[in-house]
Amino acid sequence: MKTLSAAFALAVLAFGVVQAAALDRRVQINNNSSYNIIEFYASNTGSKSWEEDILGKDILPSGSSVMINIDDGSGYCKYDFLAVFEDGDEVISADNNVCELSQFNFTD
Repeated sequence: MKTLSAAFALAVLAFGVVQAAALDRRVQINNNSSYNIIEFYASNTGSKSWEEDILGKDILPSGSSVMINIDDGSGYCKYDFLAVFEDGDEVISADNNVCELSQFNFTD
């Protein structure tokens, strides 16, 4: 009986770790385009405005990646992304589930 209880406790613990990992809001942003990304925004889906530029004074060069923690403390999982490229183009990707998404690619 103790073996069964220990196995059950281990299964519950493993499930909790999987749930915690599923709510990880860190997303690797990959710039696979030919242009540098000069601004990057992530706002809750349905928000009427964009949050601040996550890159700040930095850029994401063509061919590079950056790990970004999208967690704003709200517990929300769905975010819209906006990337502004050095040539002035803007790309919006709506309704990204950052609790499940580990990577996001921008391409030409």
